[in-house]
Amino acid sequence: MTFWQTLIFFVIMSMVTAFTRFLPFLLFPDGKKTPEFVKYLGRVLPYPIIGMLVVYCLKDVSLSSWPHGFPEAGAIIVIAVIHSWKRNALLSIGVGTLFYMVLLQMFA
Repeated sequence: MTFWQTLIFFVIMSMVTAFTRFLPFLLFPDGKKTPEFVKYLGRVLPYPIIGMLVVYCLKDVSLSSWPHGFPEAGAIIVIAVIHSWKRNALLSIGVGTLFYMVLLQMFA
């Protein structure tokens, strides 16, 4: 891309990103009550979204060839144990990611 195409691209993407960040504040200001449907979506959507992320992350894991999904399975177990123990999402994701990377280097 040329310099001007790149500049236009980044300006448009910056504006779109800012718009998506400001939109909730414009739709739901402090004095306005949040609609029940939005509250309902906030309660029920996190679980299916996490499920979709797990499926997406594991879709290319081959159980028939080396390392047979051992790094992924180990990381899932570590994440589940740490999260059940500490109830801290950031800690469990961070430790699980580090553990996965170590296993990946060991089995590669």
